[in-house]
Amino acid sequence: MNTPRDRARPLRIIVIGGGVGGLSLAQGLRRAGVDDVVVYERDDSPRGRMQGYRLRISPEGERALRECLPHRAQDLLTATSNVRHEQGLAAYDERLTPQWAPEFDDSRGDAPDKVDAVDRVTLRRILLAGLDGVVRFGERFTHFERAGGKVVAHFAGGGSDTGDVLVAADGANSQVRAQSRPAYRALDLGVRAILSRTPRAGAIEAGLPEVLRDRFVNVTGSNGLRLALMPMVFRTPPRKAAERLWPGLEFDETEDYYMSVFSVHRDVLRLPDSAFFAMTGEELRDLVLERTTDWHPDLRGVFAHAEAAETYPLALRVTTPVEPWEPGDVIPLGDAAHTMPPTGGVGANTALRDAASLCRALASVTRGERSLPDAVAEYQREMVKYATEATEMSLKIAKWSMRKIDLTEGNLPRT
Repeated sequence: MNTPRDRARPLRIIVIGGGVGGLSLAQGLRRAGVDDVVVYERDDSPRGRMQGYRLRISPEGERALRECLPHRAQDLLTATSNVRHEQGLAAYDERLTPQWAPEFDDSRGDAPDKVDAVDRVTLRRILLAGLDGVVRFGERFTHFERAGGKVVAHFAGGGSDTGDVLVAADGANSQVRAQSRPAYRALDLGVRAILSRTPRAGAIEAGLPEVLRDRFVNVTGSNGLRLALMPMVFRTPPRKAAERLWPGLEFDETEDYYMSVFSVHRDVLRLPDSAFFAMTGEELRDLVLERTTDWHPDLRGVFAHAEAAETYPLALRVTTPVEPWEPGDVIPLGDAAHTMPPTGGVGANTALRDAASLCRALASVTRGERSLPDAVAEYQREMVKYATEATEMSLKIAKWSMRKIDLTEGNLPRT
Protein backbone atom coordinates (compact mmCIF):
# COMPACT_ATOMS: atom_id res chain seq x y z
CA MET A 1 0.00 0.00 0.00
CA ASN A 2 1.35 3.41 -1.00
CA THR A 3 2.04 5.88 1.78
CA PRO A 4 1.81 9.67 1.36
CA ARG A 5 5.61 9.71 1.23
CA ASP A 6 5.49 7.26 -1.71
CA ARG A 7 2.94 9.46 -3.49
CA ALA A 8 4.76 12.74 -2.76
CA ARG A 9 5.16 14.92 -5.83
CA PRO A 10 7.83 17.60 -6.02
CA LEU A 11 6.52 20.74 -7.73
CA ARG A 12 8.30 23.58 -9.43
CA ILE A 13 6.06 26.60 -8.95
CA ILE A 14 6.37 29.71 -11.13
CA VAL A 15 4.66 32.83 -9.77
CA ILE A 16 4.02 35.71 -12.18
CA GLY A 17 3.85 38.94 -10.18
CA GLY A 18 5.75 40.10 -7.10
CA GLY A 19 3.00 42.02 -5.36
CA VAL A 20 1.48 41.33 -1.96
CA GLY A 21 -0.24 38.10 -3.02
CA GLY A 22 2.61 36.60 -5.03
CA LEU A 23 5.25 37.30 -2.40
CA SER A 24 3.05 35.99 0.43
CA LEU A 25 2.55 32.78 -1.51
CA ALA A 26 6.30 32.41 -2.00
CA GLN A 27 6.92 32.99 1.71
CA GLY A 28 4.22 30.50 2.68
CA LEU A 29 5.50 27.81 0.33
CA ARG A 30 9.04 28.16 1.63
CA ARG A 31 7.77 27.99 5.20
CA ALA A 32 5.85 24.80 4.27
CA GLY A 33 9.02 23.22 2.90
CA VAL A 34 8.25 23.77 -0.79
CA ASP A 35 11.55 25.28 -1.89
CA ASP A 36 11.32 25.08 -5.68
CA VAL A 37 9.43 28.33 -6.20
CA VAL A 38 10.40 31.38 -8.26
CA VAL A 39 8.68 34.77 -8.57
CA TYR A 40 8.97 36.83 -11.75
CA GLU A 41 8.31 40.56 -11.39
CA ARG A 42 8.21 43.00 -14.31
CA ASP A 43 9.51 45.96 -12.25
CA ASP A 44 13.25 46.53 -12.09
CA SER A 45 13.22 46.86 -8.31
CA PRO A 46 10.85 46.77 -5.29
CA ARG A 47 10.25 50.52 -5.83
CA GLY A 48 9.75 50.26 -9.58
CA ARG A 49 6.23 51.72 -9.58
CA MET A 50 3.61 53.19 -7.32
CA GLN A 51 2.43 50.38 -5.06
CA GLY A 52 -0.01 52.41 -3.00
CA TYR A 53 0.49 53.62 0.55
CA ARG A 54 -1.42 52.50 3.61
CA LEU A 55 -3.13 49.10 3.56
CA ARG A 56 -5.91 48.17 5.96
CA ILE A 57 -5.34 44.67 7.33
CA SER A 58 -8.50 42.76 8.24
CA PRO A 59 -8.61 39.88 10.75
CA GLU A 60 -8.62 37.45 7.80
CA GLY A 61 -5.70 39.22 6.18
CA GLU A 62 -3.68 39.19 9.40
CA ARG A 63 -4.30 35.46 9.88
CA ALA A 64 -3.12 34.82 6.33
CA LEU A 65 0.04 36.87 6.80
CA ARG A 66 0.88 35.09 10.03
CA GLU A 67 0.29 31.74 8.35
CA CYS A 68 2.65 32.58 5.48
CA LEU A 69 5.44 34.60 7.14
CA PRO A 70 8.29 33.24 9.26
CA HIS A 71 8.17 34.35 12.90
CA ARG A 72 10.86 37.00 12.59
CA ALA A 73 8.99 38.66 9.72
CA GLN A 74 5.76 38.50 11.74
CA ASP A 75 7.45 40.34 14.60
CA LEU A 76 8.70 43.01 12.22
CA LEU A 77 5.24 43.35 10.68
CA THR A 78 3.70 43.94 14.11
CA ALA A 79 6.40 46.40 15.15
CA THR A 80 5.97 48.56 12.03
CA SER A 81 2.17 48.46 11.84
CA ASN A 82 -0.17 51.38 12.43
CA VAL A 83 -0.91 52.70 15.92
CA ARG A 84 -4.69 52.61 16.30
CA HIS A 85 -6.03 55.28 18.67
CA GLU A 86 -9.68 55.32 17.64
CA GLN A 87 -12.06 52.64 16.39
CA GLY A 88 -14.35 52.73 13.40
CA LEU A 89 -15.02 55.25 10.67
CA ALA A 90 -16.05 58.89 11.02
CA ALA A 91 -18.15 60.44 8.23
CA TYR A 92 -18.63 64.14 7.48
CA ASP A 93 -19.82 66.43 4.74
CA GLU A 94 -17.52 69.02 3.20
CA ARG A 95 -18.33 71.50 5.98
CA LEU A 96 -17.26 68.94 8.61
CA THR A 97 -20.83 68.28 9.72
CA PRO A 98 -21.03 64.71 11.12
CA GLN A 99 -22.92 62.18 8.99
CA TRP A 100 -24.07 58.61 9.43
CA ALA A 101 -21.40 55.96 8.80
CA PRO A 102 -21.49 52.14 8.73
CA GLU A 103 -19.96 50.24 11.64
CA PHE A 104 -17.43 47.44 11.29
CA ASP A 105 -16.83 44.64 13.75
CA ASP A 106 -13.31 43.45 14.44
CA SER A 107 -12.93 40.16 16.28
CA ARG A 108 -9.40 41.16 17.40
CA GLY A 109 -10.69 43.92 19.66
CA ASP A 110 -7.82 45.88 21.21
CA ALA A 111 -5.22 43.10 21.09
CA PRO A 112 -1.78 44.68 21.69
CA ASP A 113 -0.18 42.87 18.73
CA LYS A 114 -3.07 43.59 16.34
CA VAL A 115 -1.97 44.53 12.82
CA ASP A 116 -4.65 47.05 11.89
CA ALA A 117 -2.91 48.70 8.94
CA VAL A 118 0.54 48.74 7.36
CA ASP A 119 2.60 50.87 5.05
CA ARG A 120 2.56 49.08 1.71
CA VAL A 121 6.21 49.75 0.86
CA THR A 122 7.25 48.49 4.30
CA LEU A 123 5.08 45.40 3.91
CA ARG A 124 6.60 44.63 0.53
CA ARG A 125 10.11 44.89 1.99
CA ILE A 126 9.12 42.48 4.77
CA LEU A 127 7.60 40.10 2.22
CA LEU A 128 10.85 40.16 0.23
CA ALA A 129 13.00 39.40 3.28
CA GLY A 130 14.65 36.00 2.99
CA LEU A 131 13.62 35.55 -0.66
CA ASP A 132 17.03 36.33 -2.15
CA GLY A 133 17.35 34.30 -5.33
CA VAL A 134 13.62 33.57 -5.38
CA VAL A 135 12.38 36.90 -6.79
CA ARG A 136 13.65 37.93 -10.21
CA PHE A 137 13.04 41.56 -11.11
CA GLY A 138 12.91 43.08 -14.56
CA GLU A 139 11.19 40.07 -16.15
CA ARG A 140 8.08 40.91 -18.18
CA PHE A 141 5.87 37.86 -18.81
CA THR A 142 4.55 37.55 -22.37
CA HIS A 143 2.84 34.15 -22.70
CA PHE A 144 2.85 30.53 -21.63
CA GLU A 145 2.62 27.20 -23.38
CA ARG A 146 2.34 23.58 -22.35
CA ALA A 147 4.94 21.02 -23.34
CA GLY A 148 5.59 17.50 -22.10
CA GLY A 149 3.16 17.78 -19.21
CA LYS A 150 4.78 21.01 -18.01
CA VAL A 151 3.91 24.68 -18.31
CA VAL A 152 6.48 26.99 -19.90
CA ALA A 153 6.49 30.72 -19.11
CA HIS A 154 8.03 33.07 -21.67
CA PHE A 155 9.41 36.53 -21.05
CA ALA A 156 10.31 39.59 -23.08
CA GLY A 157 13.89 39.28 -24.25
CA GLY A 158 13.57 35.60 -25.06
CA GLY A 159 13.94 33.98 -21.64
CA SER A 160 11.71 31.17 -20.39
CA ASP A 161 11.18 28.92 -17.40
CA THR A 162 9.49 25.54 -17.11
CA GLY A 163 7.49 24.39 -14.12
CA ASP A 164 4.64 22.22 -12.91
CA VAL A 165 2.45 25.16 -11.87
CA LEU A 166 2.05 28.74 -13.12
CA VAL A 167 0.37 31.16 -10.69
CA ALA A 168 -1.23 34.30 -12.14
CA ALA A 169 -0.49 36.88 -9.45
CA ASP A 170 0.05 39.69 -11.97
CA GLY A 171 -2.81 41.97 -11.02
CA ALA A 172 -5.87 43.51 -12.60
CA ASN A 173 -4.17 43.70 -16.00
CA SER A 174 -3.01 40.09 -15.80
CA GLN A 175 -1.28 38.87 -18.92
CA VAL A 176 -1.75 35.28 -17.78
CA ARG A 177 -5.52 35.85 -17.58
CA ALA A 178 -5.52 37.58 -20.96
CA GLN A 179 -4.25 34.34 -22.50
CA SER A 180 -6.19 31.88 -20.34
CA ARG A 181 -9.54 33.70 -20.26
CA PRO A 182 -9.50 36.57 -22.76
CA ALA A 183 -13.18 37.43 -22.24
CA TYR A 184 -12.88 37.65 -18.44
CA ARG A 185 -11.98 41.26 -17.70
CA ALA A 186 -12.21 43.75 -14.88
CA LEU A 187 -14.75 46.40 -15.85
CA ASP A 188 -14.63 50.14 -15.30
CA LEU A 189 -16.98 51.56 -12.63
CA GLY A 190 -16.61 55.05 -14.05
CA VAL A 191 -14.97 56.41 -10.90
CA ARG A 192 -11.68 58.28 -11.08
CA ALA A 193 -9.52 58.66 -7.98
CA ILE A 194 -6.45 60.62 -6.95
CA LEU A 195 -4.21 58.88 -4.42
CA SER A 196 -1.80 60.96 -2.41
CA ARG A 197 0.35 60.99 0.69
CA THR A 198 0.61 63.90 3.10
CA PRO A 199 3.15 64.06 5.95
CA ARG A 200 1.20 63.91 9.20
CA ALA A 201 3.13 66.77 10.75
CA GLY A 202 2.30 69.04 7.81
CA ALA A 203 -1.40 68.17 7.89
CA ILE A 204 -1.64 68.91 11.62
CA GLU A 205 0.26 72.14 11.18
CA ALA A 206 -2.21 73.08 8.42
CA GLY A 207 -5.08 72.84 10.91
CA LEU A 208 -6.39 69.28 10.66
CA PRO A 209 -8.86 69.07 13.58
CA GLU A 210 -7.85 66.78 16.42
CA VAL A 211 -10.97 64.65 15.98
CA LEU A 212 -9.82 63.72 12.47
CA ARG A 213 -6.18 62.99 13.23
CA ASP A 214 -6.20 59.38 14.37
CA ARG A 215 -9.03 57.59 12.62
CA PHE A 216 -10.38 56.69 9.18
CA VAL A 217 -12.36 59.66 7.89
CA ASN A 218 -14.80 59.76 4.97
CA VAL A 219 -15.93 63.14 3.61
CA THR A 220 -18.73 63.25 1.04
CA GLY A 221 -19.28 66.54 -0.72
CA SER A 222 -22.60 67.77 -2.08
CA ASN A 223 -21.03 68.14 -5.53
CA GLY A 224 -20.33 64.43 -5.94
CA LEU A 225 -16.79 64.47 -4.58
CA ARG A 226 -15.45 62.16 -1.90
CA LEU A 227 -12.37 62.13 0.29
CA ALA A 228 -11.09 59.22 2.34
CA LEU A 229 -8.35 60.12 4.81
CA MET A 230 -6.41 57.38 6.60
CA PRO A 231 -3.54 57.81 9.09
CA MET A 232 -0.37 55.75 9.02
CA VAL A 233 1.38 56.19 12.37
CA PHE A 234 4.16 53.65 12.80
CA ARG A 235 4.42 51.83 16.11
CA THR A 236 8.16 51.84 15.46
CA PRO A 237 9.88 53.42 12.45
CA PRO A 238 10.86 50.55 10.08
CA ARG A 239 14.61 51.24 10.23
CA LYS A 240 14.61 51.25 14.02
CA ALA A 241 12.46 48.10 14.18
CA ALA A 242 14.78 46.27 11.79
CA GLU A 243 17.84 47.19 13.86
CA ARG A 244 16.27 45.31 16.75
CA LEU A 245 14.46 42.46 15.01
CA TRP A 246 16.30 41.85 11.72
CA PRO A 247 19.76 43.49 11.66
CA GLY A 248 20.96 44.03 8.11
CA LEU A 249 17.51 44.37 6.61
CA GLU A 250 17.37 47.80 5.00
CA PHE A 251 14.44 50.23 4.93
CA ASP A 252 14.08 53.72 3.54
CA GLU A 253 13.68 56.61 5.93
CA THR A 254 9.98 57.21 6.46
CA GLU A 255 7.63 59.35 8.53
CA ASP A 256 4.05 59.18 9.70
CA TYR A 257 1.59 60.26 7.04
CA TYR A 258 -1.99 60.37 5.84
CA MET A 259 -3.08 58.48 2.78
CA SER A 260 -5.83 60.33 0.96
CA VAL A 261 -8.11 59.03 -1.78
CA PHE A 262 -10.03 61.74 -3.56
CA SER A 263 -12.66 60.26 -5.89
CA VAL A 264 -15.32 61.46 -8.29
CA HIS A 265 -17.41 59.95 -11.06
CA ARG A 266 -16.00 60.77 -14.49
CA ASP A 267 -19.33 62.37 -15.47
CA VAL A 268 -18.83 64.89 -12.66
CA LEU A 269 -15.10 65.20 -13.28
CA ARG A 270 -15.77 66.25 -16.88
CA LEU A 271 -12.27 65.45 -18.07
CA PRO A 272 -11.36 62.92 -20.76
CA ASP A 273 -9.31 60.00 -19.48
CA SER A 274 -6.50 60.93 -21.86
CA ALA A 275 -6.11 64.26 -20.04
CA PHE A 276 -6.72 62.95 -16.50
CA PHE A 277 -4.21 60.11 -16.63
CA ALA A 278 -1.59 62.34 -18.26
CA MET A 279 -1.60 64.81 -15.35
CA THR A 280 1.47 65.24 -13.18
CA GLY A 281 1.26 64.90 -9.42
CA GLU A 282 1.30 68.67 -9.03
CA GLU A 283 -1.51 69.06 -11.57
CA LEU A 284 -3.59 66.41 -9.81
CA ARG A 285 -3.09 68.13 -6.45
CA ASP A 286 -4.12 71.46 -8.00
CA LEU A 287 -7.19 69.78 -9.50
CA VAL A 288 -8.31 68.64 -6.03
CA LEU A 289 -7.78 72.13 -4.62
CA GLU A 290 -9.74 73.69 -7.50
CA ARG A 291 -12.66 71.27 -7.06
CA THR A 292 -12.87 71.84 -3.29
CA THR A 293 -12.79 75.64 -3.07
CA ASP A 294 -15.96 75.68 -0.94
CA TRP A 295 -14.87 72.90 1.46
CA HIS A 296 -13.98 73.54 5.07
CA PRO A 297 -10.55 75.25 5.23
CA ASP A 298 -9.21 72.64 7.66
CA LEU A 299 -9.69 70.00 4.95
CA ARG A 300 -8.22 72.12 2.18
CA GLY A 301 -5.09 72.57 4.26
CA VAL A 302 -4.49 68.82 4.05
CA PHE A 303 -4.67 68.89 0.24
CA ALA A 304 -2.22 71.78 0.03
CA HIS A 305 0.42 69.74 1.88
CA ALA A 306 0.04 66.58 -0.24
CA GLU A 307 3.32 65.45 -1.78
CA ALA A 308 3.11 66.05 -5.53
CA ALA A 309 5.70 63.32 -6.22
CA GLU A 310 3.47 60.83 -4.37
CA THR A 311 0.18 61.74 -6.08
CA TYR A 312 -1.28 59.45 -8.74
CA PRO A 313 -4.47 58.89 -10.78
CA LEU A 314 -6.49 55.67 -10.58
CA ALA A 315 -9.56 54.12 -12.22
CA LEU A 316 -11.86 51.99 -10.03
CA ARG A 317 -12.68 48.62 -11.56
CA VAL A 318 -14.44 45.41 -10.61
CA THR A 319 -14.58 41.78 -11.69
CA THR A 320 -18.10 40.44 -11.38
CA PRO A 321 -19.08 37.68 -11.08
CA VAL A 322 -16.00 36.04 -9.60
CA GLU A 323 -15.54 32.76 -11.44
CA PRO A 324 -13.10 29.86 -11.11
CA TRP A 325 -10.62 29.02 -13.84
CA GLU A 326 -10.23 25.53 -15.23
CA PRO A 327 -8.58 23.43 -12.47
CA GLY A 328 -5.07 22.56 -13.55
CA ASP A 329 -1.58 23.94 -13.74
CA VAL A 330 -2.45 27.64 -14.37
CA ILE A 331 -3.96 29.13 -11.21
CA PRO A 332 -5.31 32.65 -10.48
CA LEU A 333 -4.53 34.65 -7.35
CA GLY A 334 -5.51 38.16 -6.22
CA ASP A 335 -6.63 40.82 -8.69
CA ALA A 336 -6.08 38.48 -11.63
CA ALA A 337 -9.09 36.55 -10.32
CA HIS A 338 -11.12 39.21 -8.49
CA THR A 339 -10.42 42.89 -9.02
CA MET A 340 -12.48 45.08 -6.70
CA PRO A 341 -12.65 48.78 -5.88
CA PRO A 342 -10.59 49.91 -2.87
CA THR A 343 -13.68 51.28 -1.09
CA GLY A 344 -13.98 48.23 1.16
CA GLY A 345 -10.28 48.03 1.96
CA VAL A 346 -10.38 44.28 1.34
CA GLY A 347 -8.67 43.78 -2.04
CA ALA A 348 -5.21 43.13 -0.62
CA ASN A 349 -6.68 41.10 2.25
CA THR A 350 -8.47 38.86 -0.23
CA ALA A 351 -5.20 38.33 -2.11
CA LEU A 352 -3.54 37.41 1.20
CA ARG A 353 -6.28 34.86 1.87
CA ASP A 354 -5.69 33.46 -1.61
CA ALA A 355 -1.98 33.11 -0.90
CA ALA A 356 -2.50 31.21 2.36
CA SER A 357 -5.19 28.97 0.88
CA LEU A 358 -3.23 28.18 -2.29
CA CYS A 359 -0.12 27.51 -0.22
CA ARG A 360 -2.01 24.88 1.76
CA ALA A 361 -3.35 23.34 -1.44
CA LEU A 362 0.01 23.11 -3.22
CA ALA A 363 1.82 21.87 -0.11
CA SER A 364 -0.72 19.05 0.18
CA VAL A 365 0.08 18.04 -3.41
CA THR A 366 3.81 17.91 -2.69
CA ARG A 367 3.06 15.65 0.29
CA GLY A 368 1.06 13.28 -1.89
CA GLU A 369 -2.23 13.94 -0.10
CA ARG A 370 -4.16 15.19 -3.14
CA SER A 371 -3.85 15.44 -6.88
CA LEU A 372 -3.08 18.84 -8.35
CA PRO A 373 -6.47 19.23 -10.12
CA ASP A 374 -8.38 18.30 -6.95
CA ALA A 375 -6.34 20.66 -4.77
CA VAL A 376 -6.71 23.55 -7.22
CA ALA A 377 -10.45 22.95 -7.60
CA GLU A 378 -10.94 23.06 -3.82
CA TYR A 379 -8.84 26.23 -3.55
CA GLN A 380 -10.93 27.94 -6.21
CA ARG A 381 -14.26 26.89 -4.69
CA GLU A 382 -13.23 28.48 -1.41
CA MET A 383 -11.74 31.53 -3.14
CA VAL A 384 -14.83 32.24 -5.23
CA LYS A 385 -17.01 32.25 -2.10
CA TYR A 386 -15.02 34.71 0.03
CA ALA A 387 -13.92 36.84 -2.94
CA THR A 388 -17.55 37.25 -4.02
CA GLU A 389 -18.48 38.38 -0.50
CA ALA A 390 -15.57 40.85 -0.49
CA THR A 391 -16.48 42.24 -3.92
CA GLU A 392 -20.12 42.71 -2.96
CA MET A 393 -19.13 44.53 0.23
CA SER A 394 -16.76 46.81 -1.69
CA LEU A 395 -19.51 47.67 -4.17
CA LYS A 396 -21.99 48.42 -1.38
CA ILE A 397 -19.54 50.80 0.27
CA ALA A 398 -18.84 52.39 -3.11
CA LYS A 399 -22.56 52.96 -3.52
CA TRP A 400 -22.80 54.53 -0.07
CA SER A 401 -19.82 56.81 -0.56
CA MET A 402 -20.20 57.65 -4.26
CA ARG A 403 -23.86 58.35 -4.81
CA LYS A 404 -23.38 59.05 -8.49
CA ILE A 405 -22.82 55.32 -9.15
CA ASP A 406 -25.83 53.10 -9.79
CA LEU A 407 -24.76 49.76 -8.36
CA THR A 408 -28.13 48.03 -8.26
CA GLU A 409 -28.12 44.46 -9.50
CA GLY A 410 -29.58 45.31 -12.87
CA ASN A 411 -27.03 48.01 -13.54
CA LEU A 412 -23.80 46.29 -12.56
CA PRO A 413 -21.39 45.75 -15.44
CA ARG A 414 -21.21 42.13 -16.48
CA THR A 415 -18.38 40.10 -17.93
